Amino acid sequence: MQIIESIPNFSEGTDMSTVEKILDDFRSSDVRLVDYTFDSDYNRLVVTIIGESRKVKAALLKASDTAITHIDMRKHKGAHPRMGAVDVVPFVPLKGITMKECIELSREYGKELSEAHNVPVFLYDESATSLERRDIDFLRKGEFEGLKEHLKMVKPDFGPAVPHPTAGATITGAREIMVGLNVNLGTSDLKIAKKIAKAIHAKSGGLTYVKAMACEFGEMTQIGMSNVNFRKTPLYRQLELITIEARRYGIQVVSSEFCGLIPLDALLDVCKYYLKVDDLEEKRIIEMNL
Repeated sequence: MQIIESIPNFSEGTDMSTVEKILDDFRSSDVRLVDYTFDSDYNRLVVTIIGESRKVKAALLKASDTAITHIDMRKHKGAHPRMGAVDVVPFVPLKGITMKECIELSREYGKELSEAHNVPVFLYDESATSLERRDIDFLRKGEFEGLKEHLKMVKPDFGPAVPHPTAGATITGAREIMVGLNVNLGTSDLKIAKKIAKAIHAKSGGLTYVKAMACEFGEMTQIGMSNVNFRKTPLYRQLELITIEARRYGIQVVSSEFCGLIPLDALLDVCKYYLKVDDLEEKRIIEMNL
């Protein structure tokens, strides 16, 4: 059986009615809804589903229909960069399926979504049709507000070269497992948080394979990070570098949280570092032997 993971991001984190409608689409589908998070700061719903590849695609199309029907991007405000109601839909191979097959699945999803709603769709990461299109930041430049001008220069892979009036555009593609880690800082000063995020972000000289952004988070600020290769840039380096940079400004790391599912190997790596255990492997964990 071909098992994949998908982590669709929808541009809604405040309207509980819409959030529940999208989640109900996944709950009523033949896939496992294993995790979801949403909040008003990012104004974003991030869902994690796992299942047989064709059933996952069907569930994504169903939920995307609901999101496009109920989300109006003209009214959307949030800290996270976004360009569409259905903002990004990744396909991640887990078992019995190749990256090439996930690429084809993402193309099918993008084509079908575009044809159903006349929405521009871009392919990114492993599905990208050019090197620059691998980068989601390049495709999302200008966000929803700048989408009309952006589409004049960067044509979508599917659909019209004009934004959907309320749903904007969608990005989809196949990629490897990504680890989302958010770190909360003991300061409300967004300027400081942005400086720290810049020090972490790969493109500005930070950690390879890591993207970082800063936003207000209640009475604190948060560094939101995406790590696309936790084996080469382990999670503890992210936390340690943030701690070092925060110390420059006399502030502390208050807490952290994962966004979505976490590979066991990533957690083992953190455990090895902080507990100084060199020979920790899966086979030494009780639950892995049951």
